[in-house]
Amino acid sequence: MAIEPIAPISAQIDPISNQAISTTTKSSFESFMQNATQTTNDKLVDADIAVRDLALGKSQNLHEVMISLEEAKISFELMVQVRNKIVEAYQEILRMRI
Repeated sequence: MAIEPIAPISAQIDPISNQAISTTTKSSFESFMQNATQTTNDKLVDADIAVRDLALGKSQNLHEVMISLEEAKISFELMVQVRNKIVEAYQEILRMRI
């Protein structure tokens, strides 16, 4: 009985377009999470700078400061929830019996 090898990932076919999937153009989950984390961090830093400028009198626009704070808060809460779902999925995998 001969066992055939699994085809390499670059030779797999995308079921939607029936074309080969390129692994170099496909974004990895790791790069997606790094980008999302960096974006969240940038929003938190921007909000901190906006609050500092308001406290020092460099900015008079309270509305923009509040919007910046809320964007940072929502972005951070989303990141925390995604992390919680990833940890929950990992724990579920660990509970699986082999």
